[in-house]
Amino acid sequence: MSSTTAGDPQFHTTQWSLVVAAAGQEGEGSKAALADLCQAYWYPLYAFLRRRGNGAEEARDLTQGFFATLLEKGYLADADPDRGRFRSFLLTAVARYAAKERDKAAAQKRGGGQRILPIDFDDGERRYRLEPADNWTPERIFERRWALTLLDRTLARLRHDHQAAGKLVQFDALKVFLTGEADVPQLRQISEQLGITEGAVKVAAHRLRQKYRELLRAEVAQTVAAEGDVDGELAVLLAALRGS
Repeated sequence: MSSTTAGDPQFHTTQWSLVVAAAGQEGEGSKAALADLCQAYWYPLYAFLRRRGNGAEEARDLTQGFFATLLEKGYLADADPDRGRFRSFLLTAVARYAAKERDKAAAQKRGGGQRILPIDFDDGERRYRLEPADNWTPERIFERRWALTLLDRTLARLRHDHQAAGKLVQFDALKVFLTGEADVPQLRQISEQLGITEGAVKVAAHRLRQKYRELLRAEVAQTVAAEGDVDGELAVLLAALRGS
């Protein structure tokens, strides 16, 4: 995962920027990058299709059919380098794809029933049943699910890094400072659990939050085509989480 610090010369190697740069060309590198992004962010798309009124089976077929088109047919004509956000591209592209499929009198399933990506749609449907049953638009639920997916992936990456460093116990004790849980243990309790001073707990929690912010920006960077888009994308997704 590339760094997103200001002026980072390696920013152009992030996944979506690689895809956009290769739009209209054949390249295994860009196809693999696109497949990785789709694998990571398929659920917001599925939730969008379900909220549009499609049944579970229909949304499943549309999702896989869309990925077949996207990955096998080089369907990147709408990847605008000047507005290069994977989230925006994916939402526009899948809406157009679904509309075209509805217009076909006898639509034939793409991919011959094969799974283009190893997606657990049963898990996706279980997750969708927990979505708010209010009047949220498909677009709103898509953006909120996208934001939550980003946060989940960031937290998983942070946990993995701590596990690799032999600090999983510390991470599990301090992650409450990231997740916004209502019942945050007292510093004294965490201090006793970890065998460090309360001052050390504060320092460790500060470093954890700082690392979390860095990884979140890096995760967002994988879905935009320009370094300058990161802050704007973060603002949109935080607004989606707040429900504004």
